[in-house]
Amino acid sequence: MIRRVAVVTDSTAYLPPDLVRGSGIAVVPVQVIVGGHAHDETSDEAGVRRVADALRAWQPVTTSRPSPERFRSAFAAALADGAESIVCATLSSRMSGTYDSARVAAKEVAADVRVVDSRTVAMALGFAVLAGDAAAEQGADADAVAEIIERRARDSTSLFYVDTLEYLRRGGRIGATRAAVGQALKVKPILRVLDGEVVALDRVRTSGKAIARLTELALAAAEGRPAEFAVQDIDAGSRALDLAETLRQRRPDARVIACPLGAAVGAHTGPGIVSVAVSPR
Repeated sequence: MIRRVAVVTDSTAYLPPDLVRGSGIAVVPVQVIVGGHAHDETSDEAGVRRVADALRAWQPVTTSRPSPERFRSAFAAALADGAESIVCATLSSRMSGTYDSARVAAKEVAADVRVVDSRTVAMALGFAVLAGDAAAEQGADADAVAEIIERRARDSTSLFYVDTLEYLRRGGRIGATRAAVGQALKVKPILRVLDGEVVALDRVRTSGKAIARLTELALAAAEGRPAEFAVQDIDAGSRALDLAETLRQRRPDARVIACPLGAAVGAHTGPGIVSVAVSPR
């Protein structure tokens, strides 16, 4: 089967390397600035450790969207490899200007390039990209690939447990008074992505209860449907692995992936974060 469509995404999909290897997916990295030094975002062990150590030491960690040139280079490489069309899926435009950079680049390439605003992030985006790439591998055209990515992303559920409110306060996501009260009460917030934005979903008092609640919410999101799960974290110790194992036991029919998050999420939430992406098939 001739592949006519190339699939491009950004690094905030946090696709495990073994899933990208051998696929037709090109990944454009977000820039991570740690202590004033810029790096391409990666989700390998060294990259994740660099970010976690900096966050725990309260060093400044920020992110910057890829330049249009980075996307242009990825598009040009795909066309040079024989693609006739390109579908590029990015994290939510409400979280980053990455989508805008991809759109600028698409207008400067003499080819059919569709840019999809996934309205989500992490493996909720990653699963959608993998589904689109699988369709492209089977010969689907750009319209079909873009529709598959949009639908999988739209139907996904992305949940997060945050270990502390301090990083959300520093990033302006919550007020100082609310953060102080939450810290005093040892509140552990559970968040979700809703229509492209991160919103509060629930609050519990201990990390153990937070992981249990996250598990139940993820299972409820997939109830009665074939689904894939991804458990992702930054420096959360055994919590993420334990959650992944519970999901495997409760849903033995489903694929459950455990892999790291990266700095674009961690810079705003801090280390200790655990997320679950639920992607109905």
